[in-house]
Amino acid sequence: MSVVELGPRSGASGGRLRWAVADGWNVARRSLTHYQRQPSLILWQLGFPIVSVLLYGFVFGAAMVVPGGGDYKEFLMPGMFASTMAFGFMATTMSMVNDASKGVIDRFRSMPMSTSAVATGRGLADLVIAVAELTILAATALAMGWRAGGSLLETLGAFGLLLLLRFSLIWVGVWLGLLIPTPEGAGGLYGVAFPLTMISSIFVAPSLMPDWLGTIAAWNPVSSTVTAARELFGNPVASGGSWVEENALTMAVVWPLIVTAAFLPLAVRRFQGLSR
Repeated sequence: MSVVELGPRSGASGGRLRWAVADGWNVARRSLTHYQRQPSLILWQLGFPIVSVLLYGFVFGAAMVVPGGGDYKEFLMPGMFASTMAFGFMATTMSMVNDASKGVIDRFRSMPMSTSAVATGRGLADLVIAVAELTILAATALAMGWRAGGSLLETLGAFGLLLLLRFSLIWVGVWLGLLIPTPEGAGGLYGVAFPLTMISSIFVAPSLMPDWLGTIAAWNPVSSTVTAARELFGNPVASGGSWVEENALTMAVVWPLIVTAAFLPLAVRRFQGLSR
């Protein structure tokens, strides 16, 4: 009788880590192939922010007031970048739910692969797509007259914070995608996604809102990323003077780390706990 050598998967931790990375990359490559064959999927995800820029920047922009002065389109664009990154968790959720409804997740569970690969692979793929989305949206903004007034390092730092926000919300999307049984149920999450973006500093400064609503908007993690991005881009900031607004750069890092620390383990455990 021959003996089957199981290899690094059952060996030292270094071997398990290597196989986990390899499995995660294979899952990510599968997801990216869909976008490679159907690039229109990215354009569909960009449709809402581009239309919002046109509406708020050109239709309503003349009536908008930026506390402290400044051009509203300059104020708006960093918010729209963050809105696109925040709304991305819906695409993650829908992709996971669609895979589950088509039996893809069941196939992954039946294979000898790392239990973290589905979450990390999906996360890597969505982060690559987020870079593409942010590049397209930034090019659109430049064509519309938006400019970043900060240094090259500050501009790159602002884009880095936007991607960090997207990275953290990926794990929320993966967890929800493994939790929600049907695509119809996932579609209902738009009722949660809209307040997440609308009750924030994306479109207007929290100081212009009623006090109780402005406080909620200022403490929204999305608002910290928006305010920090505006500071780094050299665009109008319109801070209301609250602690969280004055420390937006710090909170733009702290909030995503908290979300990642909470939801990445939840996503992996949810996959591990699915019935076989």
